Amino acid sequence: MTSLKPYLIRSIYEWIIDNQLTPHLLVDAENPEAILPKDYIEDGKIVLNLRPEAIQGLILGNEEIQFNARFSGTAMHIVTPTTAVLAIYAKENGKGMIFDPEEYDNEPPPPPSEDKKPSRPHLRVVK
Repeated sequence: MTSLKPYLIRSIYEWIIDNQLTPHLLVDAENPEAILPKDYIEDGKIVLNLRPEAIQGLILGNEEIQFNARFSGTAMHIVTPTTAVLAIYAKENGKGMIFDPEEYDNEPPPPPSEDKKPSRPHLRVVK
């Protein structure tokens, strides 16, 4: 079964935008797969402004979030795994969702499929 987290991130992002608020993403900047501006990291975390007017090319994927933004006038391509997202919330009122880092990091793998021999279909004529 796929992780629920990316679906929650996308839906909360859309809800924040629909309410004309500013979506912010709190990210664990210590994740080795994240590509983030180092100058803006505080205490191992970074807050990213996802307002459509502030970024370009936003992709809220199942495995990672990507977009282009400017930091002190310098263009940068941001990439963060969804597992590194700690929260998504509206800047103006703080409403959104906080994720438990351990809850989504170790999603259980899907159950193994049993190697059963496919049975032949059983059809009969009905008059």
